[in-house]
Amino acid sequence: MGIETQIGKKQWRPLEKMFNEVPVRYDMLNRVITWRLDERWRKAAVRKCLEREPSRVLDLCTGTGDLAIRLARQVNGQTKIQALDYSQPMLAVAREKADKAKLNNIEFIHGDAASLPLENEDLDVIGIAFAFRNLTYKNPDRERFLQEIHRVLKPQGKFIIVESSQPENRVMKSLFRIYLKVFVAGIGGWLSGHKGAYRYLAASARNFYEPAEIKQFLSDTGFSKVEYRPFLGGIAGLTVATK
Repeated sequence: MGIETQIGKKQWRPLEKMFNEVPVRYDMLNRVITWRLDERWRKAAVRKCLEREPSRVLDLCTGTGDLAIRLARQVNGQTKIQALDYSQPMLAVAREKADKAKLNNIEFIHGDAASLPLENEDLDVIGIAFAFRNLTYKNPDRERFLQEIHRVLKPQGKFIIVESSQPENRVMKSLFRIYLKVFVAGIGGWLSGHKGAYRYLAASARNFYEPAEIKQFLSDTGFSKVEYRPFLGGIAGLTVATK
């Protein structure tokens, strides 16, 4: 059974209500709207997270725990996996999935990314899967989130981001935007019963930052090296920032 840690009173976040309401069909809809490609992209993130056999890895904004569970299945006994989110309903789904998979090596933390319950230079790796956009897109607390991430990473620690991205090719970008509007916002909203949540998902992905912009604000936070690898023509990508 996974361990759960709670911290004190946390700050209310604008997207919290939305994420508290969507967990029931969240995983199924992720598979549908990405044609299961999100699973392949998470695998790439897991490989990057574990390539140097880190001692401690945090899945930040874990949601329903997909990245943490993949990490926990592949680590050796020396690597500690932690998974943090501010949504209790999301964490409840994540714990249930970990229990079902008989994984007892994940510590679930109910907490806020703006005030991580960790010491300075505590972690080797922080991974985040399809939640970086929520921390940064039109978010007034973006700098605070990034500074916290930088604070808790050890020197040479890695921040590994798998997220939607912006295709360079104009035709691909146009097709991607049509797909987001029609399939993600329209069909995703209909299937989920939460039209507002999937309108937000589509709009934030459609208008998200270019890879160069992400590299710039990560560099401004203090990361010394930022690398980017596009997936499927750039509709998603893997960013690795080194402290």
